[in-house]
Amino acid sequence: MTYNEAIDWLYSTQQFGIKLGLEQPRRLLRETLAFPKLGVKVVHVAGTNGKGSTCAIIDALAQACGTRTGLFTSPHLIDFRERIQVNGRHIPETTTASYLTDIKELVSDWEHHPTFFELTLAVAMRHFREQACELIILETGMGGRLDATTAVPADIAVITPVALDHSQWLGDTLTEVAGEKAGIIVAGKPVISSPQQPAAQSVIEQEANELLSPVEFITEPLTGYGINLRGRHQQENAAVAVAALHKIGQPLNSDNVRQALSTVTWPGRFESIPHTSITLDGAHNPHAANALAATWKQEFPNQKASLIFGAVEDKNTADVLAQLTPIAQHIHLVPIDSPRALGCDQLAAALPADAPPHTRHKSLREAIANAQSVTSPILITGSLFLIGQTKAYLSETITRTSNQ
Repeated sequence: MTYNEAIDWLYSTQQFGIKLGLEQPRRLLRETLAFPKLGVKVVHVAGTNGKGSTCAIIDALAQACGTRTGLFTSPHLIDFRERIQVNGRHIPETTTASYLTDIKELVSDWEHHPTFFELTLAVAMRHFREQACELIILETGMGGRLDATTAVPADIAVITPVALDHSQWLGDTLTEVAGEKAGIIVAGKPVISSPQQPAAQSVIEQEANELLSPVEFITEPLTGYGINLRGRHQQENAAVAVAALHKIGQPLNSDNVRQALSTVTWPGRFESIPHTSITLDGAHNPHAANALAATWKQEFPNQKASLIFGAVEDKNTADVLAQLTPIAQHIHLVPIDSPRALGCDQLAAALPADAPPHTRHKSLREAIANAQSVTSPILITGSLFLIGQTKAYLSETITRTSNQ
């Protein structure tokens, strides 16, 4: 298959939906010879918010130490290949096509077809093995206990802040969600955690205790270093990343920490678009929206935003908007290019009673043009799908979103 044919086939597998469980990804990794080689370290990151940023910081820190890294994240914003990187370079199109061609043939007669996410993980792990990566950083897709990434044996579990999200899959209480996240803990292997709410911390401590896994909660942000990601929460993520790499023996020192943090990037997280007044942030749950509002007040004191907002179903949209409306002077509601998108009428119904004036738009293009007609800085948020759509629009490229 060509690259486009391979991606078309991969996207067609979204019809199989999301299937949590480890038996299928283990079989896929085994039969594609994609498990890590002996001696390769694996950092496994779960949590509700900050997973991607923490993975990016771990990746940058390890590279600054001279370590060859493989980074697996999701979802992508514009290009599918963003999900699979070796030393910061996206997997080549030819490599992606070759691996997917092989895997398509392998699974053609399987009774239960692998999912989009499981197939993507297999491509990533095979690429990391062929590229002789020394450290692999895996971001969970959803939850942890039954996430496909948990099929890969990890040397350390990292748990970022846990909050309610994906309730239809992970549970309606913080205790239930924390139990799913803590499911990445490996017996006898260390655990590094961000500060947690008491209910989540208790679950993580109990799971670690049962598995004889030493656990450490990193309660203070990393200070004394400039970091290229804005917001106090990114200093907290950096502290967790540094602690995790210390724990597995990476040779960190102040020079390589300073170098890594000054240059680390993670698109779509309080990202300023050059030569515009636009900031992008994929805050899609109340906890993330709270951090976004705090960062906005820090970066834009005494300025309110022209807020462009879009969201998908199954999110606590009303609570997200409640966190964001205090920093907005006008709200522009937009549909997202996703079958799960909420319509503008549904978004308007979720606005709090004290919300500023709002406008419903037919398209993102219309919303941006309208917001740019006033002098207020523009904040685009609510869904990572919207962030990818915006980045593609502003760079005049084409994006292809996925549901996984």
